[in-house]
Amino acid sequence: MNRALNTTPPDLDAQTIREAVRNAGVVGAGGAGFPAHIKLQAQIETFLVNAAECEPMLKVDQQLMVQQSARLIRGVQYAMMATGAREGIIALKEKYQPAINALTPLLPGNIRLHILPDVYPAGDEVLTIWLATGRRVPPAALPVSVGVVVNNVQTVLNIARAVEQNYPVTRRTLTVNGAVAKPLTLSVPVGISLREVLALAGGATVDEPGFINGGPMMGSLIASLDTPVTKTTGGLLVLPKSHPLIQRRMQDERTVLSVARTVCEQCRLCTDLCPRHLIGHELSPHLLVRAVNFQQTATPQLLLSALTCSECNVCESVACPVGISPMRINRMLKRELRAQNQRYAGPLNPADEMAKYRLVPVKRLIAKLGLTPWYHDAPLSDAEFSTKTTTLLLRQHIGMSAVPCVQKGDHVVRGQRVADIPQGALGAPVHASIDGLVTDVTDQAITVVRG
Repeated sequence: MNRALNTTPPDLDAQTIREAVRNAGVVGAGGAGFPAHIKLQAQIETFLVNAAECEPMLKVDQQLMVQQSARLIRGVQYAMMATGAREGIIALKEKYQPAINALTPLLPGNIRLHILPDVYPAGDEVLTIWLATGRRVPPAALPVSVGVVVNNVQTVLNIARAVEQNYPVTRRTLTVNGAVAKPLTLSVPVGISLREVLALAGGATVDEPGFINGGPMMGSLIASLDTPVTKTTGGLLVLPKSHPLIQRRMQDERTVLSVARTVCEQCRLCTDLCPRHLIGHELSPHLLVRAVNFQQTATPQLLLSALTCSECNVCESVACPVGISPMRINRMLKRELRAQNQRYAGPLNPADEMAKYRLVPVKRLIAKLGLTPWYHDAPLSDAEFSTKTTTLLLRQHIGMSAVPCVQKGDHVVRGQRVADIPQGALGAPVHASIDGLVTDVTDQAITVVRG
C-alpha cells in the first residue's frame, strides 16, 4: 500500500521542477489541457487540487486518490515548491470516504483536505476555489488573480512522476460507463482508439448506441470510435442513441436557435441557476438567448459576457423547462467573438445569498438526466492494457500543435519524444506510448504501430 511510501519529497528548486514537468508533456488532465509547466510559473498563496470530479458517471480521480495517495501528496508539494505556495488544499467530496481515509494520515502540516458538498458543478475551478477558500475569481480572470493555481488529481500525479522518474505522459486513466457490459475505470496508452477502449469494457449492451467523450454534462458527442484517446480524455459514456443527452448533442445550431426563438418565455430559470451568475458574474443566459434572437435588445457588453460562460450545461440540462440550450448559444457567440479578438471586461457583483443552496445535488442531477439505469460504480482495473496501433494527436493541449521530431520509418520506444514545441511557444511535447514503428506523420498526428 502506498501509505507506507515516503510522502516527504526532496527539496528541489522551482526551475528544476518546471523543466521536468515541461519535458514530460504534462497538461491539465481535466479537459482543458493547459500546459502544467506554465501554471507552475505563477507565484501564489494556495495550490488547490480539484478532486471534486463533479461529472456524474466519471470515477477516475476518486479512485486514483485511494490507489496513489502518497504520490498525490508529493505532487502537491512539488507544485507548492514551484509556485511558492504556503498552503495546499485537496478539495474532494464527503462521499469519497475511501480517499479521505487514505489521504488524512499522510497530510503534512501545510496541506489540508476541504470537504465539498455533493453538488454540481463543484468541479468547475471557479466554484471549487470559492467553496474551498471563499475567494471569488472575477469574470474573465484567471485563478492566479486571487492567488490560487488549480490542477486536478491526474495532473498532479503526472507532475510527481515527471519530477521523480522523468516519466512522460504516455497513459491516460478514464472511465467507461453507461450501456456497456463491464463498466470500469482503466489506464490505456495515449493514442489507443475509443473503439478498442469500448471493447475492453465488453462492448455496448444496446443495439443503437450513442457515445459521449467525457461526462454527461460537458462531454462532446463522438462522431467516430476511431477517435484516439488523448491526455485529456476523461471518459467514454455509452447511452442509447435515443437518449435525450445524445439527441440534444445531435441538434444542429440552426435548430438550437430556432427552438430558442420559438419557445423561450424569459422565465430566467437559466440565470437563477447559472453557477457563474450566482457567485457574482454578470453572465445572464436568459438575456443572451433574447439578444441572439431579438438583436435590438443586444448590447456589446451583454454579448461579450458570453465569453465568461464555463459551459457547465446547468442551463440546458437542469434549468430550462422547454428544452432550450443557452449553453450552445453562448458557445456560438464565444466562437464569433474570439474570431474577432474580442475581450470581456466587467464587474464582479455581490454573490447571490442563495448561491450555495442553488447548486444541483448530484443524485437529483442523475435522475433529471435520465441516467439512473446507466449509472454504475466502474471499479478501477489494475490490468495493463496495451494496443498494436496508436494515433498520437499533435495538439492535445491549449496552444500550438507540437512539431514532429521523427519521420516515417523511424523506430521509437515508449516514452520517447516524438513531437516538441518550439522554445517559448505555448504547448507541450508528445511522447510515444508504445514501442514500435512510425508508419505515418501528418500535420495532425503521428501513427506508431507495434513491431
